[in-house]
Amino acid sequence: MTENTRADKWLWYVRIYKSRSLSAAACRGGKIKLNGELVKASKALKAGDMLSFKSGPVTKTIRVTGFPSNRIAAKFTHLYYEDLTPADEYEKLKVMKEKAPPVFYSGKGRPTKKDRRRLEEFF
Repeated sequence: MTENTRADKWLWYVRIYKSRSLSAAACRGGKIKLNGELVKASKALKAGDMLSFKSGPVTKTIRVTGFPSNRIAAKFTHLYYEDLTPADEYEKLKVMKEKAPPVFYSGKGRPTKKDRRRLEEFF
């Protein structure tokens, strides 16, 4: 394990972003803050650094606790950071899910190929 890693690599290693190019783009776009300041993708992170970023409606805050040597499985990501996101941020997500209209698929719309064949057999 290393003692520090580039910000974009670390975000990708611990599966905050699906690809390293997405994590680098987030850094370039000003979506990641390191200790309250915007961070460049090449910035070396140290243990104890605080990162904040938006994940949907939630602004997450995490503390870097370790540095994996390569990308790790999702079930082991909690070993390398500590989630310090306030509970009210997660409450926002819960409220949004409750207020969202229910999704119903009524089967309307353009017929599928299977539907078209059944109609042709009928006539």
